[in-house]
Amino acid sequence: MNINIENYLRLNFTDMILILISTLLICLIAKKYFWHYVLEYLDNRKKLIQDELDNAKKSEQEAEEYKQKYAQQLKSAKAEANAILDKAREEANVQRDQIVEKAQLEAKMKLEKAQQDIETEVHHAKKQIQEEITEVAFMAAQKILEKEIDEETQKNYVEAFIKEDK
Repeated sequence: MNINIENYLRLNFTDMILILISTLLICLIAKKYFWHYVLEYLDNRKKLIQDELDNAKKSEQEAEEYKQKYAQQLKSAKAEANAILDKAREEANVQRDQIVEKAQLEAKMKLEKAQQDIETEVHHAKKQIQEEITEVAFMAAQKILEKEIDEETQKNYVEAFIKEDK
């Protein structure tokens, strides 16, 4: 078995030139009649891809803008919530102070009223005790003197005596 590579490949110079010429003719015919369709298709495809990239970039920018708007709204909402909380705290402190002040004032008024009531009761008690002592002294003096001095004079003596003791 004798294998000859030239026979196996069957390449010869004439065939190669004919193939080269036929390929060149096919390319020239394709370029003359079909090449503009290929270029148009490639241009359309390039334009479509560029439009999609531009739309993607635009969508990304819009998304970033929405993100920034959302972040700003969130920030302002937090600030507003903090302001509301601060205002509520201040109002609560003011109300607390007012309630404490009112309670202290009421306690002070009740204490003053109680002191006035005590003073009034003490004054009434002293006056009542004085009257009872006067009566007892008057009765004692009346029994001792057996009506030598009239009652009015005795009463005046006893009241004068009690007033001097004070």
